[in-house]
Amino acid sequence: MIRLSKSSISDEEKKAVLNILDHEYLGMGREVREFEKELEIFFKNNVVCVVNGTAALQLAIESCDIGLGDEIIVPSLTYISSFQAISACLAKPIPCDVDEHSYQISIKDAEAKINSKTKAIMPVHYSGHADNLDAVYALANKYSLRVIEDAAHAFGSKYNKNLIGTKSDIACFSFDGIKNITSGEGGCVVTRDEKVLKRIRNSRILGIKNESEHKYKDKRQWKYDVDRQGWRYHMSNIMAAIGRIQLNRFAELSSKRQNLCKEYDKILKENEFISILDRDYNNIVPHIYPIRILGLKNFDGLKNRLMECGIETGKHYFPNHMLSYFKKMNNVRLPITEKIYPELITIPLHPDLSYNDINYICDSLINSYKDFL
Repeated sequence: MIRLSKSSISDEEKKAVLNILDHEYLGMGREVREFEKELEIFFKNNVVCVVNGTAALQLAIESCDIGLGDEIIVPSLTYISSFQAISACLAKPIPCDVDEHSYQISIKDAEAKINSKTKAIMPVHYSGHADNLDAVYALANKYSLRVIEDAAHAFGSKYNKNLIGTKSDIACFSFDGIKNITSGEGGCVVTRDEKVLKRIRNSRILGIKNESEHKYKDKRQWKYDVDRQGWRYHMSNIMAAIGRIQLNRFAELSSKRQNLCKEYDKILKENEFISILDRDYNNIVPHIYPIRILGLKNFDGLKNRLMECGIETGKHYFPNHMLSYFKKMNNVRLPITEKIYPELITIPLHPDLSYNDINYICDSLINSYKDFL
C-alpha cells in the first residue's frame, strides 16, 4: 500500500528518545527549551512549544484576550482544529470562502464579514501555501485586527523570501506525526509579542506563573500562584527530542517533498480534467498534494478504485460550515468552497515516496478518474 501520508523516522530519532528514557525525565524540561532555542534560530523569532497545533491556536487566541462574544474570521476549507480552537475560547468562528485558484482565504468575503465583534483573522496556509498574506495584513491593519496564522501545513515555507513565522503577528505550527517535521505530536507559537509569549508560557502549564523557567531546569515550583485559567498543554522532553532531530534533518525532508511535488506537477499539469495548485516549490514546502478533478461526481468510487491499485487517498477537507455543530452557529453558503470541495482528492505525499511511486500513482489516477465524472 502506498500510504497517503506517514512519519519519516530515522535511527537518530529513536536514539534521541532512548536517551530521554535513560535519563528518566520524560515531561517538560531542558530538552523542550533546547528545541525552542533551535526553533528561534530557525525562525529568527520567539517560540514557545506546546502539546499540539490545536493547542497552539487556542492559546494564541486566548493570549489576545479574545473570548465570549468575539468573532474570528477563518476559511471553512480547513481541518476542524481551526474552528475548534476558536470555539474552545468561547469565541465564534465566522466561516469564510476561499479563492478558487489558491484555496486561500477570500479577502473580499472576509472584509464583508467584519463587524464590531470581529477581533482577528485566521488565514490558513492550506497545503503549505500562503499567497495573499500582504492582503490579509492590510485588511487586519485597516480594521485593527490581530492575525493568527494557522501555519500547521507551512513549516519551512516562505512568503516574500521570508520563512512564514519570521514576520508574522502570530503564527501557529503543528508537529504531529505527518507534518513537515514531527515531534510525534506537538506544536509551537511564533511571535514577537512578549505579552502573548508570557501568557502562553504560563497557560500551557495550568496557568502556573513562571513555571516554565523552572521546568527548563528540570525542576518545579512547590509554592506558586495562578491568576487565570490554564491548561495542561506543555510539550514533553520525548516530543522535543524527536523534534530536534527532525529539525536537523529538515533540509533533507523538505527537499524530498518539494521534488516529489515538482514531479507530480510535470506529469499532471497538461491534463484538462485535473487542476493543480500553481505553486513555486522552491519556496513552498508542501504538506499535502491536493488536486481538483473537474466534474468529479463520485469521490468514493475513485477513492476505492485507487485503493484497489494499492494507493491510499484522502480529501482535505470537509467544509466546517457544513458540520452540524458549526452550522448551528452560522447557517451560511460559501459558493466557492462548496464548488471546490466535491472535486478535491489528495494523493500521496511524504518523504519516503519514490519517483516510481509518483509515476505509478499518476498512471493509476489518469486511467481511472474518467469513470467517476
